[in-house]
Amino acid sequence: MSAPPVTGTDVLADELWRAVADGDEYTAVEVIRRARADGTDEETLLLDVIAVVQGRVGTEWAADRLSVAQEHAATAINERVITALVHDRPPAGDPGRVARGRVTVSCVDGEWHALPARLVAEVLRLRGWRVDFLGAQTPTPHLVSHLHSTSSEAVLLSGSLPTHLPTAHAAITACQAVGVPVMAGGRAFGPNGRYARALGADHWAPDARAAAAVLEAELSSPRPAAARQVWDDLPHLTDQEYTFVAQSRGRLVRQTLAGLENRFPAMRAYSDTQRERTAEDLAPIVDFLATALYVDDPALFTTFLCWTADVLEARRVPAHSVVTALQVLREHLRDFPRALGLLDDGTAALARRPAFPVPGPPSEV
Repeated sequence: MSAPPVTGTDVLADELWRAVADGDEYTAVEVIRRARADGTDEETLLLDVIAVVQGRVGTEWAADRLSVAQEHAATAINERVITALVHDRPPAGDPGRVARGRVTVSCVDGEWHALPARLVAEVLRLRGWRVDFLGAQTPTPHLVSHLHSTSSEAVLLSGSLPTHLPTAHAAITACQAVGVPVMAGGRAFGPNGRYARALGADHWAPDARAAAAVLEAELSSPRPAAARQVWDDLPHLTDQEYTFVAQSRGRLVRQTLAGLENRFPAMRAYSDTQRERTAEDLAPIVDFLATALYVDDPALFTTFLCWTADVLEARRVPAHSVVTALQVLREHLRDFPRALGLLDDGTAALARRPAFPVPGPPSEV
């Protein structure tokens, strides 16, 4: 099979990547400004160059080719590149363009990955929308208060981490209760927006261009306020398994850590720092288990476990420790049939997992 042809945006993305990976903010900005001066339109630069480079940042971190500090620095440079690009835009924009309406773009409370939402906001501005961009981890009460004060026609809610889905659900229902429709987007909402639909979002979009198209074609008038409880969308939550696991998070992590020490006596000699790092690795397993219980989807849990195993192996940590952690959790959740089923599904998925040289993102299921 022949390699795909190299395009102009591929070349630009490679140039930008080299600057970002080197921590060279000034060269990164110059790459984008030069491309803009050469005739590449702003939307293409945002979505086909900057967004592509940001995706590579995440992949390189997962493969242990970038440290956490380097990943943070690269993301910060990309954010400043976006700012430089949009600040080069004439303040008045296109004088012949009429604003389409006003919308709010926000991250779910607890979500720190704001760059995808920023890209959506800038694309919508280019398309003629007045956009209130609220940035990372906006508390739901403050989001609703903003809607009351601005009369936004829609909320575009961004989430990258599936563990924030319960919080996203609360935000969706709160916005809809005041008559504002919600469009969900980001990896947290699953492939093809499966979790956006499960949580009752009005719309879902896989990317910024699709979000703009949905707003242009399908944005309806504000819906009437309606009281809705979480179990109206997710009736399985009445079994309280999600509530127990979520509220017992700290205890389950401690119990799992103790169980691992019993199975691997060498862990008892760990320093406080090593124990803390191990607990930090265990906590997301409990978080994803709770979230999978919330949406009642084993794929969310099994995909995260396989991704975690890939990341551990990239860092030369034996992945079999994940299986042992699941066994310990099983002992403490024996009275919860859905949780036991998820743990068994996770164990089976790890057993048949192929080894990938470069891990992918955890929410692609």
